[in-house]
Amino acid sequence: MQLIICEDSQEASLKASEIVIQQLQNNPKTVLGLATGSTPIGLYKNLIDAFKKGKISFKDVVSYNLDEYLGIDRNHKESYYQFMHTHLFNHIDIKEENAHLPSNNLATIEQDIKAYNDALSKTKIDIQILGIGGNGHIGFNEPGTLFENETFAVDLTEQTRLDNLRFFNHIDEVPKRAVTMGVKTILRSKKIILIATGKNKADAIQKMIKGPVTTALPASALQKHPDVVVILDKAAASLL
Repeated sequence: MQLIICEDSQEASLKASEIVIQQLQNNPKTVLGLATGSTPIGLYKNLIDAFKKGKISFKDVVSYNLDEYLGIDRNHKESYYQFMHTHLFNHIDIKEENAHLPSNNLATIEQDIKAYNDALSKTKIDIQILGIGGNGHIGFNEPGTLFENETFAVDLTEQTRLDNLRFFNHIDEVPKRAVTMGVKTILRSKKIILIATGKNKADAIQKMIKGPVTTALPASALQKHPDVVVILDKAAASLL
């Protein structure tokens, strides 16, 4: 793992965006694996700024998102479909048909999961963006999840639901299930960038980097990958 420790979250976002911008400049047909949540918002703002300045284009980029909630409509303001359009897609020139997110249609979920896995098996993600949960989850791979999983439906832990409560009005509104790329799919990416900021991530980061590889901390599986860049602010790195 390559470890980059930054002064604050703004610098961490900048370091991550520099890597992605260089990748897009070198390969305009890059395949990106994208994450949601508060962690990558700064990165996406920097990418939008680079696009507006003419430094990069997304017209030939293909993207695959890590995960999506089950049980809420795509038009719900907290769906990851809406998140990606609000924070990135609506502001760049990516083609809608090239921006892939897992389906959250309960009626067809098994077929949709198979189709997502089939699509991912035919391509290779050049850079996968990740955050990390306080319990060490990546995507929605919760503690105890098998590393052999590809895209699958998952029951969210109470901790993960509490972590995401800040985006909703009440815990009852937070979805209990989601679809996520599995660890096996994530590890197939050519390069992985994990961004973590804040003291609440410090324990998970310490265990991810220095602890054993164990399903009890899904992010520890990244130790098996040959090209992982971990970008932290000082608070997230405080236990290293």
